[in-house]
Amino acid sequence: MTQAVRTTTTPAQVPGTGGRPGATLAVTSAATAVALMNYTAPMLTLPGMTASFHTALSAQAWLLNGAPLGLAALLLIAGSLADDHGRRRVFLAGTLALGLTMALGALAPTTLTFTLARVAQGMASAAILASSLGLLVAAFPVGPARIRATGVWGAFVSGGIALGPLLAGSLATLNWRLVYGVLAVPALVTAGFALRALTESRAPRGGRPDVPAALTLGLAFTTLIGALTLGRDGWLRPAVLALLLASAALTAAFVYVERRAATPMIDLALFRRADFLASSAGALFTGLSVIGFFSYLPALLSQLLGTSPMNTAWLFVLWSGTAFVVALQARRLAGRVAARHQLAIGFVLHAAGVLAMLGALTSGPLLRLLPGLLVAGIGSGLLNAALPRLAVESVPAERAAMGSGANNTARYIGSSAGVALTIAVAPAGPDTVIAVSAALAVAAAALTMALRSRR
Repeated sequence: MTQAVRTTTTPAQVPGTGGRPGATLAVTSAATAVALMNYTAPMLTLPGMTASFHTALSAQAWLLNGAPLGLAALLLIAGSLADDHGRRRVFLAGTLALGLTMALGALAPTTLTFTLARVAQGMASAAILASSLGLLVAAFPVGPARIRATGVWGAFVSGGIALGPLLAGSLATLNWRLVYGVLAVPALVTAGFALRALTESRAPRGGRPDVPAALTLGLAFTTLIGALTLGRDGWLRPAVLALLLASAALTAAFVYVERRAATPMIDLALFRRADFLASSAGALFTGLSVIGFFSYLPALLSQLLGTSPMNTAWLFVLWSGTAFVVALQARRLAGRVAARHQLAIGFVLHAAGVLAMLGALTSGPLLRLLPGLLVAGIGSGLLNAALPRLAVESVPAERAAMGSGANNTARYIGSSAGVALTIAVAPAGPDTVIAVSAALAVAAAALTMALRSRR
């Protein structure tokens, strides 16, 4: 890494000397899994929620997109704050806030209050996801130990995605509110363990917080997610176009502010690095292709094959469970396969997996989906292991939380856009949805291989 960043040299701030590595990995992985379980739960609780709230069809998208909105708005900001002001501090705030806001969501009386709770849950999850990798970099030295740690963390992303629908499918048959009430407990318990297990680490750069950048970026992402959500009911409506224009203008304002900031939230020179570009593009296309497709798959299974919520949940376990196992074992590829190449292989396998499902979503039986889910799960496992590895390797070690924030911001913006795109093409039939997902994955593989650093 060639970027010079002034850091304080206390032991807790030197990468790889951040206290108790095993405890740090366990706590950050557990919190990440809970955050992802909460993120995926609405896939199967949506019918019960809409019936309970009498939610209008036009407002149902907000029940799904509340958490992505909070995530996208705060991820990069949370990462920068964690690096400068304390990763442990930001992580503790995130786990406590996630537990409390999930409890509030379980008690929400209306669509609006639940959506606001979901936005807050997304913001709390942003603090967890952004600070977790920063804590791992501080705890594990460069080399095999850190690669293993980021692989385990990535595996727990898959584990959370697998367990979220399973928990939601089992509890939603009783009452959808139980899902969020039950998830609040491990979040708060994890916060208690984190209070004792984690060692503080930071890399303060001096200067004032980059408040103008935080405001412009947060508003840019908020207006973009708003446009993607409203666009499902028509992309040419004045409100959608106004939000898209506002997002573009705010993004330009963010770049202007960052170029003149003494301590920028993100160094724009990073976008000249091939690994950082691959990390960001890989995360964006993971959202567009993988998360976009699998977020809408439960609806397709229910509408076209009449699949029950629990059977859908078990299909998700096959896909995400495979991804969990593969991500845990992906450390064996380190030294043999570059992270960018691992991303490309993961995207190609996702494309092959979903293409194997062609025709199965219209005629069944469910057994026809299993080979495709297995292959796609292998691809997702490779992606989930490579993305956090690239996120921390592509930035200076002292900016690891910011790197994680940037990576996950791209992922969740991509997921919102991916779900919107999937819904837009769904009327053409499930095979069209599959073809679009596969085409995006192949494009992502080609892009990550073609990127080159710019001087």
